[in-house]
Amino acid sequence: MAEDLQIIRGTKAEQYEALLPQIKALITGEPDLTANLANISAALKEQFGWLWVGFYLVKDGELVLGPFQGPVACTRIRKGRGVCGAAWERAETLVVPDVEAFPGHIACSSLSRSEIIVPLLVNGEVKGVLDVDSVDLDTFDETDKRYLEEITGWIF
Repeated sequence: MAEDLQIIRGTKAEQYEALLPQIKALITGEPDLTANLANISAALKEQFGWLWVGFYLVKDGELVLGPFQGPVACTRIRKGRGVCGAAWERAETLVVPDVEAFPGHIACSSLSRSEIIVPLLVNGEVKGVLDVDSVDLDTFDETDKRYLEEITGWIF
């Protein structure tokens, strides 16, 4: 596949429907995890223009920063700490409409106002998380949850 994305406008669902086959084509046949995570991050950021899109991977009992697009980020996060650590601990997607209202939120960027964290699950075990931040309140919803969970299901 060419490395150019076809960016479309429309409803959130229409944007995901156009983007998913492009992401699938980018990662199909590519065995390198870093390359795939980098391309997924770039494709999501390019399509939606969110503040930060990236991955943290579980390494030696911590979430460690992986490929991302956006401002510099926290490098390591403990299990249960902040939104990413909570999603890891609970092994479930967390949609946070207002990060300031989330107990223990880690402010890697003061510009972040809302967030969605999707765990990367393999046989029920969390191998990492997809972290997406927005400068706007209440950006993420069930539509994002559904499509981002589908994308993360393709990673491992």
